[in-house]
Order: sequence, then structure tokens, then C-alpha cells
Amino acid sequence: MIEFKDVSKRYPDGTVAVEHLRFKVDRGEIFCLIGPSGCGKTTTMKMVNRLIDHTDGQIWIEGKPIMSIDEHELRRRIGYVLQQIALFPHMTVAENVAVVPELLGWDKKKIESRIDELFSLTGMSPDLRNKYPAELSGGQQQRVGVMRALAAEQDVILMDEPFSALDPITREQLQNDLLRLNSELGKTILFVTHDMNEALKLGSRICLMDKGHIVFIGNKDELLKTTDPFVREFLGQTRGVTE
Repeated sequence: MIEFKDVSKRYPDGTVAVEHLRFKVDRGEIFCLIGPSGCGKTTTMKMVNRLIDHTDGQIWIEGKPIMSIDEHELRRRIGYVLQQIALFPHMTVAENVAVVPELLGWDKKKIESRIDELFSLTGMSPDLRNKYPAELSGGQQQRVGVMRALAAEQDVILMDEPFSALDPITREQLQNDLLRLNSELGKTILFVTHDMNEALKLGSRICLMDKGHIVFIGNKDELLKTTDPFVREFLGQTRGVTE
């Protein structure tokens, strides 16, 4: 579904953000990018929807190199959920969710039906449909962000530390919601996190990065059993990790 083919990002001043990235994200999996601050995980994710353009190599999505797709069309085809949520404050919940379908030219009846479906899928109360973001809790706002990312039935979703600003109970609830939703919908999710426990819980596979390079890719069991010194050290810095 997503493939990085020897991808690098270099800036004019000579800074190398990421280098020689090679990996595939399979259809329907939650692929977690994790690593120390500045390791390149967010840059890697933002290259998928061209918020940052790569300088070397190729990124393919759904069988096409992303540079062959108009960047606005590309972004409409990819759902995107941010830590800051970035809901439009002057729009109601329903209006926020409808943004991309309206850009794609969906008729009003289809949009209304999709909004109803998303309220049901995410367990959001229909009573919140005409509320504004400021009237919602942090967890409710983040659920609206997820609804908006799913609204146009995109197959690929990018999630940039979407739950990190929430309290532990709300965060756990939303993690469980995401696992449930993905088991039902089968979306392909590239998920950036700084929390190893979150990566272990959510990730079909986990990609650990350091200084712009990939150190490890594998599932939870493979990660916990590896003898790689950097992986062991990084795991050791995360309290509460158990096998």
C-alpha cells in the first residue's frame, strides 16, 4: 500500500533529515514509527502526503509514485490526524467532518449519510453533531479528528502522535477505539508515536528510527526478543514494558 524505495530528505544547508529509508506498509496494518526526538519519524510520515517532499528515492502509494499524483489530489486521498487536531473552530462537528467530501464534490445526501455512519462507527453521540469544537472535551475533539480522516473513505490514514496530549484514561479508550475501527474497516495506518507502550499495543509492526535511519522493523514479539543494543536501550527507557 505504501512503499519507501531508498528515500532520503536533504535540506539546502546540508542537513540530512532521513536517509536511505526502505520499507513497505501492508494493506490493513497499523505501522508505527517511533524513536528519539529528532530521529526523523515525523518527517518520514509527512513525506507520504507531500507536506515535505523527499529529495532522493521514490515513495509509492497504491501502486503509483506519489510525485506522479497532483499534491492536492494526493492529500484528499489520505486521511490525516494530528496531535493538535486542527479542527476549524467556526465550523460545527458535522461541518468539520464534511470538509473533504465537499471538496471531492459529493452530493449533500451522500455526505449526510456518511456523517451518520461515522457517528455510529466512532460511538459519538449524534447530539454533538451541531456543537462547535470549543464545546467538546479533548477526547471528543480527537474522535472528530478521526471521523474527518475517515470521512472520504480514504484507504490510507496518517496519524501524528494523535493521542499524546490526552489524559491516560481517554488515551487508552481512543487506542482501543482505533484497534476496533481498524479491525472493522481495514485501513492502512502510518502511526507516529514517542510512546513505546502505545507502539507495542497498536502496531502490527514497529519501525524504530534513530538519526534519520531505520534501526529495526518487526512485530511486537520480534522487538521484545531482539538483542540489538540500541533497541534494548530504547526499550529500557520506557517503563512498564513487559513481555
